[in-house]
Amino acid sequence: MPVSKAFRPSLAHAALGSDFFDEVEPARFPEHTLRYRNQRWAERVGLGSLTDAEWLDHFGRFASLPGGNPIPLALRYHGHQFRVYNPELGDGRGFLFAQMHDLEDSRLLDLGTKGSGRTPWSRTADGRLTLKGGVREVLATEMLEALGVDTSKTFSLIETGEELMRGDEPSPTRSSVLVRLSHSHIRIGSFQRLLYLDDHDNIRKLLDHSIRTYMPELWHDDIGERALRFLEEVSRRVAVTGAGWMLAGFVHGVLNTDNINITGESFDYGPWRFLPVLDPAFTAAYFDQTGLYAYGRQPDTLLWNLTRLAECLLPLAEKSKLEDVLRGFEPHFQRAFNAAMLRRLGLAPAGEDAATALVRSVWKFLIDTKMPFEQFFFDWFGGRASEKRAAASPSAEFYAAENFEPVFATLAAHKTDAGIRLDHAYFSREKPCTMLIDEVEALWEPIANSDDWSAFHAKLADITEMREAYSTVEWP
Repeated sequence: MPVSKAFRPSLAHAALGSDFFDEVEPARFPEHTLRYRNQRWAERVGLGSLTDAEWLDHFGRFASLPGGNPIPLALRYHGHQFRVYNPELGDGRGFLFAQMHDLEDSRLLDLGTKGSGRTPWSRTADGRLTLKGGVREVLATEMLEALGVDTSKTFSLIETGEELMRGDEPSPTRSSVLVRLSHSHIRIGSFQRLLYLDDHDNIRKLLDHSIRTYMPELWHDDIGERALRFLEEVSRRVAVTGAGWMLAGFVHGVLNTDNINITGESFDYGPWRFLPVLDPAFTAAYFDQTGLYAYGRQPDTLLWNLTRLAECLLPLAEKSKLEDVLRGFEPHFQRAFNAAMLRRLGLAPAGEDAATALVRSVWKFLIDTKMPFEQFFFDWFGGRASEKRAAASPSAEFYAAENFEPVFATLAAHKTDAGIRLDHAYFSREKPCTMLIDEVEALWEPIANSDDWSAFHAKLADITEMREAYSTVEWP
């Protein structure tokens, strides 16, 4: 089998034991048509040499990879959904297929599925994924990665030839199975399930596994200290991801505790959207009628979720010390937000005070003017070095107004980052690559009506150009 000799499989999660997962059989699909293959990340984990036929065999029929899990594992977890606790969750249409190491940095990576069939946690659902849902996840992950967010990577999307009935899509609709690449599928909800079961021994076991596997530098012989260090590190990583969402203008839409993992990736994309303009009340999900997960409420929601993780660690650490760690989330988030602002604008750091002043001036300007969100960051990437380019922008009128003067002044406090490439072809265009909801629907329409994937592939090429243009920025 032509996997790279450097391919490094792992059975780390399987070693936790059967208290944490159920062995399951993948669904058998009538067809397997490859719609998306992430060759860039396949090369990075040693799977780039697979032929398309072998790819379909492993990621459509789920023949095990060399040295990998012989049987897929449906992970057990609970969680709060819209802040209502649900003890009936778990991998209901997915499983952990394989684990391997990143060949660049040696970190452990998971291959998890979506739409791979029924499991003991499916309840009344069919365990399937619509093709449109798979296409949307590809678009979300590609866009977020290009904008510097630490996201799961869509590894594979295969159309599977079934007709599915859904209430939120014209039905019957086409089916697919997706494979995502992420550093971990251990969620806050994984710990919540054990607290719900009053299983303190396995809370400790999962904590120790998480530290040894993903954060070995945190190890301390005292269990209470390990728990505190773990919560601190998860909080820091989640803060960085949340700040990345905000500066990308991204609304996840379903920030339930089962959708927050311990390694801090953004993952599990459902009703996501990107902002057209800066609006704190903007929501992604039609069913989020109270705006619980609105764009501007995402930081508070992340802290609420982290508080649920802290509750799970109460059997291991003192409450007052856990509360002290949680109080550190806000400064973590502010620092991450400042750093993300600088990186989105391609600016070198000039101290926290200068970054905070820039954040405040930019945010006030964007809220007051309601100019196109992504256009601003595109126009002013490079700071004042891009002044002439911004003056030729379709949004130039906004920059000529008096209320732009505070932004222009705070930009002056930061030098252009030495590594950025303002001569990249991406910056010769008038408008940036965007992913607004109307664009997503326009990409789906020719696929649904005539199986025409040309617009989808053109958009992926557009995102690739954007990612390459921003690739010299050291993202947080």
